Amino acid sequence: MDSPTSSGPAPALVRRLAAELRALPPSCGPVRLIAVDGHAGSGKSTFAGRLAAALGGAPVLHLDDIATHDELFAWTGRLRARVLEPLAHGRPARYARYDWVARRFAEEREIPPAPVVLIEGVGAGRRALRPFLARLIWMELDRETAWRRGRDRDGSAQAAFWDGWMRAEREHFAADPSRPFADLLVLRGPVGYEIRQGPAAIA
Repeated sequence: MDSPTSSGPAPALVRRLAAELRALPPSCGPVRLIAVDGHAGSGKSTFAGRLAAALGGAPVLHLDDIATHDELFAWTGRLRARVLEPLAHGRPARYARYDWVARRFAEEREIPPAPVVLIEGVGAGRRALRPFLARLIWMELDRETAWRRGRDRDGSAQAAFWDGWMRAEREHFAADPSRPFADLLVLRGPVGYEIRQGPAAIA
């Protein structure tokens, strides 16, 4: 799998998407906030990394840095206070990154109010965030396949975590689904990506 931070040339389709996103009106202060959502293991980080590169190094907020062991999905208030509100006022966002090994918050990170900022992670398209988004992108991969890829990636040491995660993710999307509100669906094939209109755009 390609590295999420790959600096190689982005595929032409991703470059075209980047140009379309730059042309959108701002959605959060001066920022065009773009969410990349999907099941764990669906390739969100890799795609967000390629899209960020095509955008000339756009900042990427990984929701894994905001969530914690005890708050897998209960991070909306922290994200709003530390990220959304500053960006909405044209100020840099500053937040502490959660260390999943030490189980505590670690160094502080900063996101400037750039023309385009990406938020990637499970739940990036949740109800509370959608009013701030210029576009919601959904990685179109069924959850069983995505979870299998994620478990294979993380190995047996994370098996217990994945058992708990799958229950939590299932409950989250049952109560607050993202896919029905997606503007775009991204499918990854053996040689590249395919981008389709999402349910929101079709509606």
